[in-house]
Amino acid sequence: MGRIDDLANRYVAEWAPLSPTGATYVGIAGYDDQLDDLSPDGYAARADLARRTLGELDVTEPETEAERTAKEAMQERLGLELARYEAGETGSEVNVISSGLHEIRMVFDLMPTDGEEAKANVAARLNRFASALDGYKRTLREAAAAGRVSSQVQLVEVAKQCDVWVDPEGDNFFHGMVERLDADGALGAELRKGAAAATAAAAEFGQFLRNELAPAGREKQAAGRERYELASQYFLGAKVDLDETYAWGFAELARLEADMRTVSARIAGPGASIDDAVRALDAEPARTVRGKEAFRDWMQALADQAVSDLNGTHFDIPEQVRRIECCLAPTSDGAIYYTGPSEDFSRPGRMWWAVPQGITDFSTWREVTTVYHEGVPGHHLQVAQTAVRADLLNRWQRLLCWVSGHGEGWALYSERLMDELGYLGDPGDRLGMLDGQALRAARVIVDIGMHLELEIPKDNPFGFHPGERWTPELGWEFMRAHCRVPDENLRFELNRYLGWPGQAPSYKVGERIWLQAREDAKARKGADFDLKEFHRQALDLGSLGLDPLRKALARL
Repeated sequence: MGRIDDLANRYVAEWAPLSPTGATYVGIAGYDDQLDDLSPDGYAARADLARRTLGELDVTEPETEAERTAKEAMQERLGLELARYEAGETGSEVNVISSGLHEIRMVFDLMPTDGEEAKANVAARLNRFASALDGYKRTLREAAAAGRVSSQVQLVEVAKQCDVWVDPEGDNFFHGMVERLDADGALGAELRKGAAAATAAAAEFGQFLRNELAPAGREKQAAGRERYELASQYFLGAKVDLDETYAWGFAELARLEADMRTVSARIAGPGASIDDAVRALDAEPARTVRGKEAFRDWMQALADQAVSDLNGTHFDIPEQVRRIECCLAPTSDGAIYYTGPSEDFSRPGRMWWAVPQGITDFSTWREVTTVYHEGVPGHHLQVAQTAVRADLLNRWQRLLCWVSGHGEGWALYSERLMDELGYLGDPGDRLGMLDGQALRAARVIVDIGMHLELEIPKDNPFGFHPGERWTPELGWEFMRAHCRVPDENLRFELNRYLGWPGQAPSYKVGERIWLQAREDAKARKGADFDLKEFHRQALDLGSLGLDPLRKALARL
């Protein structure tokens, strides 16, 4: 192990006490009874660690090619994290999917719960929840006083989420979690006390957002070019030409919809529209699973089958990675997401589905591609395999480095790969994949367009409001016209884009860069190019920014 790896491993050891919540997310033991310091001092301490580490990296030479890649990856990530902190983004950003509040709420989903020690850790965290939110309020007030505050719309929407979490008729999250732990005696009393305290704190925080912070919030949700450029680079790990990418989004969506019309004709007959095909698929009883538990079991069976089929053929999947759990999330916001395994793999990688209230029927044709995205060969293979590679990657690379464009781009690339490998031969399943791809292409257009308030091209292929400038209202109209997503879910999607600039395009733009990296490798290798070997080499680099990824692949 060289000096870069020593530095990276030391960073993890110093980071974990500063981010106990993060330690739980990545599976580092020993911090499950604590929560992050979300006060200004806590954010400053984490930024100082990044600053000191960057200084050491600058004067430390890599000893191997692997260390060169690790150094480039670490400089890129920590550099952008520090840039966001110094721009005031880290301590002011509140949106419907990402904030200090969401981090400390969602960590309870991943905590071990078997045994008295694990339950005592849950109780300790519940009883620290109010204090953590008090620190977070100080951070948000300080940022607002400096003119850095999220939009009014986002703040009110997050307040509504708090309302649902604490509503006895809604998620009733904290009390429901404690009831499921089924603890008696003094420990049970401590858990119930913590649940009551955390519920009260979340309710009060919702009122703080609604009554104090929202009135100071920005009226306009658009980020503007300067903020957006930093956000885009952070989520991609690459600098892209935003105007070219915006134009490409229109062309890519048009291409996908043409493909969808061709597949729709196979499903519903010549001349059938996409909506005709959707209605035909939804009317097939064999493509509907009734009950969320049955749907979870369907996802589990498909995920297990993908692991079995792909291992030893298209990928060599490590033994620890051959296990994935499909889970129903304890909240009802409609999100689908993956969480990685713990460092020792005692907690496996998990695919989560937060089923919206009232939803009891599930269309399998829409979700085959989702299982490949979240499972194998998507997130689970990528993330869990990285965790296994202690012989190739230092601890920071295995546990802490996550780049949305790399990860989400790979997962979307994986959906397309499964089509290339013949796993989406069923036209309904293939339409589901194309529909998901079209949603991600529409995101590129709407996210960049709304935040940069760009003009809609006069010659756009959809004849959509040519020459007008994007607004949230036009974003809503465009998404409804091009996405087959229920209005409630689509409204959440649009709120997510408006509150989290640059993140949503990282899926499709990330896939674009992955595909280009594959073409570049083909050009370099010629007749010697091997797809399985390309995937192995790329995944063995771990997660890293897409610009460092391209540099590292070019040196192989």
